[in-house]
Amino acid sequence: MQPSDVKALLESRVDGCEFHIQGEGCNFQVIAVGECFAGLTPVKRQQVIYGALSEEIASGALHAVSIKTFTPSQWQSAAENTGA
Repeated sequence: MQPSDVKALLESRVDGCEFHIQGEGCNFQVIAVGECFAGLTPVKRQQVIYGALSEEIASGALHAVSIKTFTPSQWQSAAENTGA
């Protein structure tokens, strides 16, 4: 899989989020930014993303997925937001 493939999957399955994907093969880093994360615990936030990718993880198409989630206001001041 390519980062663009992972991004397309997430965009089709999680509404109202912006995604920044890095990685290759079956190992990816996902940064998700959206209002949908407001009020959710860190675990619940990750479950949103893992749930959207569950088929690919189960099939082995995705093996290692690292996830960081932000609300838009958190993203404004996040160290990871370097113009991505």
